[in-house]
Amino acid sequence: MSLATPAAAPRFDASAQPLSTDASAVRRSLVGLSREELADALGEIGVPERQRRMRVNQLWHWLYLRGATSFDAMTNMGKELRAALDDKFAIARPEIVSEQISVDGTRKWLMRFPAQGADRPGPTAGRPVDVETVYIPEEGRGTLCVSSQVGCTLNCTFCHTGTQKLVRNLTPGEIVSQILVARERIGDFPDLATPQGAIVPTEGRLVSNIVMMGMGEPLYNFENVRDALLIASDGEGLSLSKRRITLSTSGVVPGIFRTGEEIGCMLAISLHAVRDDLRDEIVPINRKWPIAELLDACRAYPGLSNARRITFEYVMLEGINDSLAEAKELVRLLKGIPAKINLIPFNPWPGSPYQCSDWDQIERFAEVVNRAGYASPIRTPRGRDIFAACGQLKSASERLKKREREAAPALAAEG
Repeated sequence: MSLATPAAAPRFDASAQPLSTDASAVRRSLVGLSREELADALGEIGVPERQRRMRVNQLWHWLYLRGATSFDAMTNMGKELRAALDDKFAIARPEIVSEQISVDGTRKWLMRFPAQGADRPGPTAGRPVDVETVYIPEEGRGTLCVSSQVGCTLNCTFCHTGTQKLVRNLTPGEIVSQILVARERIGDFPDLATPQGAIVPTEGRLVSNIVMMGMGEPLYNFENVRDALLIASDGEGLSLSKRRITLSTSGVVPGIFRTGEEIGCMLAISLHAVRDDLRDEIVPINRKWPIAELLDACRAYPGLSNARRITFEYVMLEGINDSLAEAKELVRLLKGIPAKINLIPFNPWPGSPYQCSDWDQIERFAEVVNRAGYASPIRTPRGRDIFAACGQLKSASERLKKREREAAPALAAEG
């Protein structure tokens, strides 16, 4: 479809709308808005209604296909329109506070989002917030682990993120921005070169998969996560297949069916125990929605089939949940659910009360599950030396005491 302005379309007139001259005013970001919201935003600066659909398509193209970071780059729009957009709105990336690269090529970014504006009031209004995002390069694909909240309320005892109190939910724009930053930093937009020294897939898209497994519980921020993932899967922009997007929940049962109906992505469940008494302890949300209720919700997940299996995540804790009897009970519990079981060696962090199961015991556990007909890959720990592995994310990580930072490589080696 041509992006040229139709001859009959009314001309944008910047003088028709008063433009703000207050440099201190917080400009609302267009990143994360739906197409309908973008059209409304264009109406605010006087773009005629007959032009808006075309202009929305142009903005969408530049934001999500080309990765533009300024309105000046949008050269198929007139200068007056670009100036009007720049005066009222923003599309800038969050600040990258730090970027760490693991010995295995995993990259972790600490991103700082600016203070919320008056249009998004809340307890953190006036204060920036930080989150962590991780990129994991693998043979043939690159997976981006995206955060949905600043902090977490779940207090899972094996998870470092759970030691950080919830600050606030991330907006759709802040969730989508993590994808944009990652693609920019590794050269995954058409006009960008891959940074020197980057370890990325040699073919295809560098960010090919998204997992909502970063900081926070995605289903406690459902609407914002949904809106962000619909943008990520939109075929005219970021264009990630919904089968390459996985949302992981610790068991917020009411949101599971909605995830299938309204997002249509793959589902992962942080299970980690086969008995309610143990899961109550290590995944406290189980006290509200116990295992039987959680698994009933999984059986009812829209689109569930052998081709669209649910992934069950199971962290291996020495002497806690790693016996062969528990492996057999896991198989019994999941009977009838098309599933894959990811066995996750525990990733240590300073002050954690657990040890990772012995590798031989993990393999014996996997063998029981495999014999029952379930795929049970043992997840290779990635990025442990920079606290980027599963369960290690925490936006206060840059403020760890020096002795704790120095302990990270030793902890990784012990695991």
